[in-house]
Amino acid sequence: MPINLSKGQRVDLTKDNPGLKNIMVGLGWDANEYDSGSEFDLDVSAFLLGANGKCPTEKEFIFYGNLAHASGAVKHMGDNRTGDGEGDDEQIEVDLSKVPANIEKIAFTVTIYDSEIRHQNFGQVSNAFIRLVDEASGAEIVRYDLGEDFSIETAIVMGELYKNNGLWKFNAIGSGFQGGLAALCGHYGIDVE
Repeated sequence: MPINLSKGQRVDLTKDNPGLKNIMVGLGWDANEYDSGSEFDLDVSAFLLGANGKCPTEKEFIFYGNLAHASGAVKHMGDNRTGDGEGDDEQIEVDLSKVPANIEKIAFTVTIYDSEIRHQNFGQVSNAFIRLVDEASGAEIVRYDLGEDFSIETAIVMGELYKNNGLWKFNAIGSGFQGGLAALCGHYGIDVE
């Protein structure tokens, strides 16, 4: 049985499961039916963060334009441009054993592509979730359903994997940003042109 988290809840991943190594992070959402005009294209990103809460270099920003970290610790499984269908819309694989020693957190985010041009925000998106699956067993470990109503935000930090005393934990964040991907990049220390 997965642990269903609420915003701000934290859960220990490796204390009760010391063999946990490969995690599939699945994120999903639905665009609300009443919306018209442009299609929704939501994008998942991962930011590998040092102790200061920033990416050491732009190479620690994993997204549709940089699908894998050089260490092999984090791999984005590709861009889904529609979000159609059931289950995960985009997935990121994490190998905990390969996460570089200088990385203390991995933040998982969702942004709306071209949100300003398309006049879209997370108030028009429903059923957003993040879930962690143990790839060895296929069992869902943790799930966080984003129940909050975001009316003007165009980017959301869904959750974070983080190291604490040698153990990996997960924090359900659910924090919204205006300004889309550029705002998140700025927050995590990545310069965007």
